[in-house]
Amino acid sequence: MKDRQGTIIYVGKAKVLKNRVRSYFTGSHNGKTQVLVNEIEDFEYIVTSSNMEALLLELNLIKKHDPKYNVMLKDDKTYPFIKLTAERHPRLITTRKVKRDKGKYFGPYPNVGAANETKKLLDRIYPLRKCATLPDRVCLYYHLGQCLAPCINEVPETTYREMVEEITRFLNGGYQEIKKELTEKMLKASEELDFERAKEFRDQIAHIESTMEKQKMTSTDFTDRDVFGYAVDKGWMCVQVFFVRQGKLIERDVSLFPFYNEPEEEFLTYLGRFYDEASHFKPKEILLPEKVDEELAEKLLNVKITKPKRGQKKNLVKLAEKNATIALKEKFSLVERDEQRTIKAVEQLGNELGISIPRRIEAFDNSNIQGTDPVSALVVFIDGKPAKREYRKYKIKSVKGPDDYESMREVVRRRYSRVLKEHLPLPDLIIIDGGKGHVEAVRDVLENELGLDIPLSGLVKDDKHRTSQLLYGNPLEIIPLARNSQEFYLLQRIQDEVHRFAITFHRQLRGKTAFQSILDGIPGIGEKRKKQLLKYFGSVKKMKEAPVEQFRELGIPANIAENLYKKLQE
Repeated sequence: MKDRQGTIIYVGKAKVLKNRVRSYFTGSHNGKTQVLVNEIEDFEYIVTSSNMEALLLELNLIKKHDPKYNVMLKDDKTYPFIKLTAERHPRLITTRKVKRDKGKYFGPYPNVGAANETKKLLDRIYPLRKCATLPDRVCLYYHLGQCLAPCINEVPETTYREMVEEITRFLNGGYQEIKKELTEKMLKASEELDFERAKEFRDQIAHIESTMEKQKMTSTDFTDRDVFGYAVDKGWMCVQVFFVRQGKLIERDVSLFPFYNEPEEEFLTYLGRFYDEASHFKPKEILLPEKVDEELAEKLLNVKITKPKRGQKKNLVKLAEKNATIALKEKFSLVERDEQRTIKAVEQLGNELGISIPRRIEAFDNSNIQGTDPVSALVVFIDGKPAKREYRKYKIKSVKGPDDYESMREVVRRRYSRVLKEHLPLPDLIIIDGGKGHVEAVRDVLENELGLDIPLSGLVKDDKHRTSQLLYGNPLEIIPLARNSQEFYLLQRIQDEVHRFAITFHRQLRGKTAFQSILDGIPGIGEKRKKQLLKYFGSVKKMKEAPVEQFRELGIPANIAENLYKKLQE
């Protein structure tokens, strides 16, 4: 689906394309779908040979075009692993990067705290070296019994091999077996009256119990699996994912988003993007709700997919679905409230002005003090929310003195010349913080110089510097807006934000120039010579009265002294 500017706003798939397209333009829709339909100006389609092929193509196109109405899945998290290095004297470390370096990786752990706790436990039980490079003397870990000190002792490879095997067994879920062996060793040491050794084993067992048995087991095996459940309501979908690692439910992931397709198909798209774009680790097994196409999901992810019918696994899926339903209900009121302030306010503003929904609004404001350090600022609001990465600051270059109209003309000319040159998105509405003269100056640049036809409005403040009137049209007219309406509050936020951004930039700039000396900018006069001159003469006034020869006496070269004398006389 494309909007009036040819931008791709939604990518979807359908087994019967005619039915899917017709469904958008017939019958009643929820608010989200209606907003999408209002923006559709054109669409194009690609025929594929199977549903699986369509699903993969959809994922690729969403990744390429990043349409605003598709689910946004951006997660820059990388999960921690516990690594056993493949060195002569192996180490145990936590890392977020998996490399092909013959080391053994265990995880991932969705929670870095869990990885660190497990590593700390293993450090107490198995005395592998801790330092990255071998020192020339023993460290504290040796005295604590947590290192074999290969820096001064010759440690046999068999010792390391046994420890590596035990650690591998432990991290693969066999800590109960390790605990049993340690219990046997403790009892044996106790029988031999070696109570100090027995105490060490007892402490190791206690550490295992406190670290590994904090949480109740959720399954009897130790298979890593992800459990998905979802709920839908009023055009929104909530997906809950439970991460089960080594039989324990460690963490969950929650996503809440609008959808425009059949729930089962939308969920499959989400599933593919969850493991691709969000870079989540694929476990050995994934549990899915009953309605999802198991065969398609298995082909998509190349992982064992299970739709449990009964028992503990079924209960986990039901639990995920229940959590999704609760989260959807809890957040729905917040989403609706936020919508009223943002996208609904934008829609209503478009209705009041008689234009299409101004999803992208760009606002300009000038700032100067009697013409000194003149600047201008641009803020961008997308769907009623500030897009701060797209804010821009401008130093006025061609205008001398306090001329607001010419400053506005220059900035708008620079902004939209670049937008056209670099094929950046054009705004749906431009707001000028100013009256009729400011708006007409900008209109002249847009229409007569750049050939752009973009809706243009002005915001006028009252004598208390508060948003008062909205000007729009050609000729300009006052658009009456209710003072307690969300669209009026939105305009207030835009005007306050562009004013704040402009005046902050102006203060920064003024701060840099407020403490300049007449000596700044003279070639050959740096900080050292400036201090030398001020120390010798005491003031710039006495410097101005001094002949060139007096500068030469301070060791300043003739050409620099002549230049300094001229600048001071000017």
